[in-house]
Amino acid sequence: MVTAKWRSRNTLDELARSCEAIRMRWFLLIALTLVACATPQPKTVTPPPETPTPATQLRDAVLKGSHAHEFTRELADRIGPRLAGSPGDARAVAWAKAAMENLGLRDVRTEPVKVPHWVRGVETAQILTPAPQPLTVTAIGGSISTPEDGIEAELVEAASFDDLAKLPDAAVKGKIVFFSAVMARTATGEGYGANHRYRTDSASIAAKRGAVAVLVRSLSTDDARLPHTGAMMYADGAPKIPAAALSTPDADLLHRLGGRIRVRLVLTCQTLPDATSANVIGEIRGREKPEEIVVLGAHLDSWDLGSGAQDDGAGVGIVLETARQVLAANAPPRRTIRFVLFANEENGLRGGTAYAQAHKAELLKHVAAIEADGGDGAPTGLSYLGGPEQLAAVAPIAKLLAPLGVGAPEQAEHHGADLTPLRAAGVPMLSVHQDASRYFDWHHSADDTYDKIRPDQLARAAAAFAAVTYAAADSPSSFGRLPEPPPSGTKP
Repeated sequence: MVTAKWRSRNTLDELARSCEAIRMRWFLLIALTLVACATPQPKTVTPPPETPTPATQLRDAVLKGSHAHEFTRELADRIGPRLAGSPGDARAVAWAKAAMENLGLRDVRTEPVKVPHWVRGVETAQILTPAPQPLTVTAIGGSISTPEDGIEAELVEAASFDDLAKLPDAAVKGKIVFFSAVMARTATGEGYGANHRYRTDSASIAAKRGAVAVLVRSLSTDDARLPHTGAMMYADGAPKIPAAALSTPDADLLHRLGGRIRVRLVLTCQTLPDATSANVIGEIRGREKPEEIVVLGAHLDSWDLGSGAQDDGAGVGIVLETARQVLAANAPPRRTIRFVLFANEENGLRGGTAYAQAHKAELLKHVAAIEADGGDGAPTGLSYLGGPEQLAAVAPIAKLLAPLGVGAPEQAEHHGADLTPLRAAGVPMLSVHQDASRYFDWHHSADDTYDKIRPDQLARAAAAFAAVTYAAADSPSSFGRLPEPPPSGTKP
């Protein structure tokens, strides 16, 4: 009984001490709160509200209601693959002309372009030794065919052109050279720039050493067993040998096998006589200086393996959505915006060359040129090709992209491929950079289909291109002219 009373009294004492501790903690918390309230806090600086302008309103309208993905879907799904000279290419030209007319653009027309006509045919490859198994390959665009019964030869691997140069002639002559360089995944697409020469130049470089064919690891950042095609060039004076791209898993397989590997390759591709395609053009006339022109372009053609949704259906969607929104705003800029969908970017750039030739007399009135060819990637930057005069004009335009997460403009030599022929005429160029982290998973492959398009990301890209294009056309500032490019073979 005494023990029970002691335990009860002890419990009450502990409870009292616990309550006192809780009260002390509350008093301390209240005191700290009062001190914090009395201490001056740093003021949150709210940026001043953006002053609405036609360019900002255009940007926001695209963000809220972009149709860029719908234009892309129409082109990719209803027209499909459209390699230059193919029936799909002709359908795309007719579709683009009708789309521009339906939007209400002025002076819609097609300007004929002679384009190369290359067809793929059969493409197979297999390992014969050390054990038979198939390889997944695709002919590189422009390649010649193998003999009808194919080419059988041992493989020799080179990770780079330098590695190939170190091999003795006897190790290369009569062999199929396998270029195994791995393309890095980057947000800027730098990996593509670093590796594309293995696709374009490898056949001629290997042929000069006596090789009978080349296999090139696809310029791809994905591990799908789908090869990626693209254009190649045969050097003047070099023998012509067949060239094919391997899927990345098959390239990894050959690299792992090492040793003596014998391969059989069959390609039945052909180059036919040139065909006729066209650049498709429409305009919104400037309200004050209609003779001055800002070009916004994309390329209409695609490779034949997929339906070209990313490359460059998305760019076409951006161009047409910009036109739609500017027309809907009923606020034409000072200068004319010319919308150009170029022919034959993928395997010849003849559309860009034909445009520069057809408009040679008015290129001095081209005040800026912009090209959309980065798929559905969100905008990540803005660059310009030019000097201090360009920066003064570009800086206010770059501020339009701040709400999209884009910082200050940068000077760069980058510009759209179709705009290259305008460079010699001194036409200033602007580039909206896009996130390329996943672009090369699908680029130039059978996987380049509409289901890969992310409408929300494409809307952000379209908003950036629309704002930059409109602001350039409405700018009171001059963009000047570009200096003449340095002679070939010299440093800039």
